Amino acid sequence: MEKICFELEHVIVNYLDKEILNIEKLAIHQFDRIGIVGKNGAGKSTLMKLLASKIQPTSGMLKSHVHFGYFEQMEAPTFVEVEAQLLGKLAVPPYSEGLSGGEQTRLKLAQLLSSYEEALLIDEPTTHLDQEGISFLLDELRYYYGALVLISHDRAVLDELVTTIWEVDGGRINIYSGNYSNYAQQKQVERDQQSQAHDLYLKERSRLEQAVDKKMRKAEKITQAGSMSKREAHAKPNRMFMTKSKGTSQKSVQRAAKAIEHRIEKLQKVDAVQVERKIVFRQSKALELHNKFPIMAEQFTLHVPGKLLLNKVNFQIPLGKKIALAGSNGCGKSTLLQHIANYGDGLTISPKAKIGYFHQMSYQFKSEETVLQFLKNRSDYDEGFLRSVLNSMQFVGNDIQKSVKLLSGGEAIRLQLCYLFLGNFNILLLDEPTNFLDIQALEALEQFIMAYEGTIIFVTHDKNFIANVADLQFTIESNKIF
Repeated sequence: MEKICFELEHVIVNYLDKEILNIEKLAIHQFDRIGIVGKNGAGKSTLMKLLASKIQPTSGMLKSHVHFGYFEQMEAPTFVEVEAQLLGKLAVPPYSEGLSGGEQTRLKLAQLLSSYEEALLIDEPTTHLDQEGISFLLDELRYYYGALVLISHDRAVLDELVTTIWEVDGGRINIYSGNYSNYAQQKQVERDQQSQAHDLYLKERSRLEQAVDKKMRKAEKITQAGSMSKREAHAKPNRMFMTKSKGTSQKSVQRAAKAIEHRIEKLQKVDAVQVERKIVFRQSKALELHNKFPIMAEQFTLHVPGKLLLNKVNFQIPLGKKIALAGSNGCGKSTLLQHIANYGDGLTISPKAKIGYFHQMSYQFKSEETVLQFLKNRSDYDEGFLRSVLNSMQFVGNDIQKSVKLLSGGEAIRLQLCYLFLGNFNILLLDEPTNFLDIQALEALEQFIMAYEGTIIFVTHDKNFIANVADLQFTIESNKIF
């Protein structure tokens, strides 16, 4: 029998009078491989911190029976002894200060994997990692001998490493067997079943309402047939008996109608599956580009102080295509996007180009507008469409009335992406837009890209994302682009 590593019973976690988690009973066993998924703010990281004893439950019981390693997404690397071989494999620089985001992630992974623990709790380990770093992580965890609990927005990583999905939704944990693809299939089956049940509910409700209407019309006819003048009643005394009989019959029909109405009230309501409005970002005639290649470079060289990134390269960006820009950390992807955004020297860019640029630090808003006002003031689309786009990026209910100055980092990133796709641009440059987005927001971003009529160049290390949306892939390697 497998050893139990963690136990949770009747656990409730509250924050500022809001219930974040409500867990009846859960256990993690010795060789479990669990992927935790859910929307931003659903409580995924709270659950991980709870398991790691970084926070305590408001009520209930949590027991940990093993020594474990913990990788926290936002935590800086600590000064602990690290296996030199791992530092070499992960290409971590010998200095510890001034590390890039990717280098910090690599150092934290080296620290995590330098000693064996019976369980690993890992929160978003692929953020800032290039494909080489992700491959290393997969190799290390694929045959890990212990309990693995993993939060990740990288669907390929979840597919490779986990055999159970815990979905955090409304504070509850829903458990699905299999990897992420199996979970997605099961969710689709649930949606299909809900849609069928909703149709049956509507049909049965309509049938019963028609039956009530029929009974009420019958009762009304009985009333009309039983009505007579006083003179008719005196002239035909036996009609009084008939009227009483009809009155009794009328009450009987009305009782039957009431019984059917009661059945309607008892019907278990099944909500319709939410179908989002189809998104198509239509560009105005004024923004149309006619150059077959709106961005071109010939014998182009790019460097930063002390480092050559591109050496006499040629490339052409085709009109209307979605292009993934790949390469290892530090090869020059972000610098190239920034150079294009600044209409830098050595490039030929269409004079009609209107470039929108997303980079990770571009999400500090200073205006007094609400989320909806912010987009309405910068877009030609109608309010209904704007609300639909915001809803896709998980701005629901009163979220659209929030002041943009008060948005969290994740919310600001999602709003910035909405703004770029809705704005008056015909070329978009997206530098790591997938970082810090949950899987639902990632899938919405994929829909945005596929529905966009302009040209997009984007950088991401998410293999699934590239496979789903890229028409072409350019790779930077050894100071060349191909």
